Amino acid sequence: MMRVRLKADGRIVEILPDGSERTVDHNNPAHFVRQVRARCGLTQAAFAEKIEVPIETVRNWEQGKRAPRGPARALLAVIAHSPDTVFAALATEPTRA
Repeated sequence: MMRVRLKADGRIVEILPDGSERTVDHNNPAHFVRQVRARCGLTQAAFAEKIEVPIETVRNWEQGKRAPRGPARALLAVIAHSPDTVFAALATEPTRA
C-alpha cells in the first residue's frame, strides 16, 4: 500500500518502504504518467493494454507531446492512489442494473 504525505511546503511525497521520500509531481503531466506507470512496474505496452488505450497514447503522454485530459487524467490519478483496485475493476465485466 502506498503512503503519501503533504509536506509543510505544499509538496506531496510518497513514503517508500525503506522510509525515504519521493516527491509526487502532478504539475508535469509527462513525469506524472511516467511515475504512475513505473510504480505499477509495467512497460508502456502493458500499461496501455491495462488502461485500454493505444500504446502511442502512453508514449505521447510520457514524451510530453500530449497531456492526459478529462477522464484519462482522472483515471491516472486513481491509479496513482490504488493501482490494484483500478486494474481489478478494469479487468472485470461491468454488472448491469
